[in-house]
Formats: sequence, structure tokens, C-alpha cells
Amino acid sequence: MRINKSINGVNHFRVRLGMGITILGLLIYLLGVDPALFGLDRSPVMGFVQIATLLVGLAILCLSGFMTLNSLWNGSQKSISADIGLRLVATGYLVVVASSMADLLGFGNHTFPAIPYLGPLQAIGVIIGEIAIVAGFIMMVPYPRRDQKTGLV
Repeated sequence: MRINKSINGVNHFRVRLGMGITILGLLIYLLGVDPALFGLDRSPVMGFVQIATLLVGLAILCLSGFMTLNSLWNGSQKSISADIGLRLVATGYLVVVASSMADLLGFGNHTFPAIPYLGPLQAIGVIIGEIAIVAGFIMMVPYPRRDQKTGLV
């Protein structure tokens, strides 16, 4: 009995594993974004622990998304769009980290000794970074290629 089935070269075990890790990352991300969903809300502002949890969850989402989409390429050569998409995902994550940790890195509005929290401008930076991540993942999807001479897939 084969556990690791492969149809059209796609490793389904890797896809399923990647999707399972994605769900775990999503739960951790949601815990950071809105702890009230899990009955854990203790503060009216988004503090350091919530921001760190959000970043860990988003990192897991990015890595598992890359793992899943990479397995869909079945070892074939990736397109330039997929390579740019991977870099866009990494850049988007870097924008999210820099925006959310701006206070701790020293270029936010609430530097020490004030209590750092995620302000409205930082939230806009996080949203822009997340949009870049989504755009990068869309660029990494392996679309069927058309034959130049016949036009068939």
C-alpha cells in the first residue's frame, strides 16, 4: 500500500501536510489578532505578546503556504512570476514585522518608557504587508502552460 500517492506528479501528502500546518498557523494568527475569539482578551490595546503571537502565526502561514505551493510545482521549473511571488511574500512579511514592531525597534510613536502597542499607522503597515503576501502567493500558483504552436494546455 502506497502512503505517498502521486497523481500527475503532485505529492498529495506534502499538500495535505502543508494545509494542516496552515490551519495551525491560522489559529495562532487569530489568537494574536483577536484573543477574544478564544476567551483570552485581557487588554483594550494590542500589546507586545499579541503582536509576537500574530507574527509567529503569520510566519507559520507563510512557510506552510510556500511548502504547499512548492509541492504543486512537482519539481518542474518555476516561472519567473513564481520566483517574484516568493520574494514578494518574504518582503510582505518583513513589512509586517517592521510595522508591528516599530515601537520596539525605536521608530514608532510609543518608544520606551511608554507601553508599546499597535497603533493605527502601524495597523495600516501590517495590512499593506499582508496584501503583499497574498499577492505573492497568487503569483506562486502554478497555472497550466499553453503550447506556443498549438495553443493547447
